[in-house]
Amino acid sequence: MTAPRRPRVQTFRSLRDEMLAVAKGERRAPRHAGHPSVHSADLIARLLTIENRALLAAIRRTKPASVAELAAMTCRAPSNVTRTLDKLAAVGLVHFEVTGRRKAPRAAAGRIIIEIDPYRSADVVRVLRPRQGSTRKG
Repeated sequence: MTAPRRPRVQTFRSLRDEMLAVAKGERRAPRHAGHPSVHSADLIARLLTIENRALLAAIRRTKPASVAELAAMTCRAPSNVTRTLDKLAAVGLVHFEVTGRRKAPRAAAGRIIIEIDPYRSADVVRVLRPRQGSTRKG
């Protein structure tokens, strides 16, 4: 099982500079290098469309055994669901339980808290993990 990760807000320039410095051997890779990174709260907001929120709700409610099962259950094309899940996983909103060749999507976010400083690009995005056994409707 892949553990859910907390996204880190980072500008594209900061991420690029960090990656170049690591590639050149000028610095070590930071501890957060393997964790999701987003450049603003706007990205999270754009991912949380009505359709994607319904997909997340279906994952939390039914705990599908595979991406194909989720696609059938939501009447969406498997390729569309796969693309959407990859985007949601990249920012830490879902993760996958992998068994053999089967990837079962799981909700990684219970709540998302976004703090926006309107005077600078220093958004803070916190993804809180879901409570165990949570069956909250919504």
